[in-house]
Amino acid sequence: MSIKPEPDPVKNERSGKVREVGCHAIWSLSSCKPGFGVDQLRDERCDTYWQSDGQLPHLVNIQFQRKTTVSDIYIYTDYKLDESYTPSRISIRVGTHFNDLQEIEVIILSEPSGWVHIPIKDLSEKPIRMFMVQIAVTSNHQNGRDTHMRQIKIHSPSEENHNVAINNFNNFSTVDFQQFATIR
Repeated sequence: MSIKPEPDPVKNERSGKVREVGCHAIWSLSSCKPGFGVDQLRDERCDTYWQSDGQLPHLVNIQFQRKTTVSDIYIYTDYKLDESYTPSRISIRVGTHFNDLQEIEVIILSEPSGWVHIPIKDLSEKPIRMFMVQIAVTSNHQNGRDTHMRQIKIHSPSEENHNVAINNFNNFSTVDFQQFATIR
C-alpha cells in the first residue's frame, strides 16, 4: 500500500507549472465574524481563518476582472482544530457573474486536515476559463452552523512560452554566463 503525498500548492508554484492568480481577483464572502474575513483567508498563514456568521450555504466569491483560466483550487482546512466548523460538503460553481454560475464539482470531505486539492477541468479535461468562481460550503461536520476555512489558493497554468522553473538557471558553464547565476 502506497501513501499518497499531501497536496502542496507552493511546490507547484515554485516548479513554474502554475501561478497563483487569487491576488488578481476581488474576493467577497456571504458573511464573516469581525476580524475573521477575506484578509485572514488570504494571509498565507494556516493559523488564521475565515469564520462565517449566518445560515448555510456559506459562500466565497472570487471575481476576476479578465477572463482567467483556472486549473486548480486548494483549500486548507483542519478538522483537529475546527471540529464542527470544518466543511464536509463543498460545491464549486463557475461562470461570468452571479446569475449564470454552473456547479462543476461537489467535494465530500471526511475530517480533512491540510490542503484539499480540487482540479478544475471541463469535459475534455482542460482547465476552465471564467470570470467568477464561487466556493459554497453546503454542510459542515457534526451539523455545525458556521464554517472555518484557513486558506484558499487559485492556480492558473503558466503559459507555454513562460513555463520556466527557477531551478533551470543554476547550470551556466562559461565564465561569461556565471555572472548571471544569481539574481540581485
